[in-house]
Amino acid sequence: MNKKVKELIYKYVKEYSEKKEIKTKWGQPIVKFSDANDKMFIKLKEIVSPTHGLPKDFLEDAKTVISYFIPFDPSVANSNIKGKYSSKKWAQAYVETNDLIFNLNKYIKKEFEALNYKSSIIPATHNFNENSLISDWSHRHVGYIAGLGKFGLNNMLITDKGCCGRVGSIITNLKIEPTKRSDKEYCLYKSKGICKKCVKRCVNDALKVDSFDRHKCYEILLYNDKLHFDLGLTDACGKCCVSLPCSFTNPV
Repeated sequence: MNKKVKELIYKYVKEYSEKKEIKTKWGQPIVKFSDANDKMFIKLKEIVSPTHGLPKDFLEDAKTVISYFIPFDPSVANSNIKGKYSSKKWAQAYVETNDLIFNLNKYIKKEFEALNYKSSIIPATHNFNENSLISDWSHRHVGYIAGLGKFGLNNMLITDKGCCGRVGSIITNLKIEPTKRSDKEYCLYKSKGICKKCVKRCVNDALKVDSFDRHKCYEILLYNDKLHFDLGLTDACGKCCVSLPCSFTNPV
């Protein structure tokens, strides 16, 4: 079943990117699985927020959480290197990938229902507290539990295909063998004490080596949303993800 679910996701993303109305291009996703009863989910109430949800909060008989990373085509990331504000191409990729994740999860849910299994869909983004700016279901942290990647200094999940892309997840009562987590760091700063390029690339002084001001970060996201108002909700930036050793690969 592990292989079948991966192929299902690979095929859907490939066909979705071939639609005429879609401008964004993506690479093949990375797909991982975690046990819905993994004790690390409880730890997220300490690490992320006391209100962070457990898989069984969304699906009573949850067995598995499927996590996946959809990498942007390098042209998307490279378009966002220059300037203080996000490029049009990056903003559009943000919107279209959020839509892709929602539609992909609907598709997975439908396919599982045909096999008499249930799933619970959680939006790709905008499921956070507007005061604390903290999500009650962090796709990145859930991805970490599944072994999808490790957190970089930029707070992004660094996968074997880098950090330029989007993370999604879906909860199901289909039992799938969990993947293993690596015990190694993927961030050059965390593993070797070098790099720190993401800190230098932060355009609003929100990211520091020892701290992160999420409200300062959100300021620039809202500005980018106004800048690209014609595309829909584009509260994205991505400057701390591009032109880095970890943009497209695991540098360690």
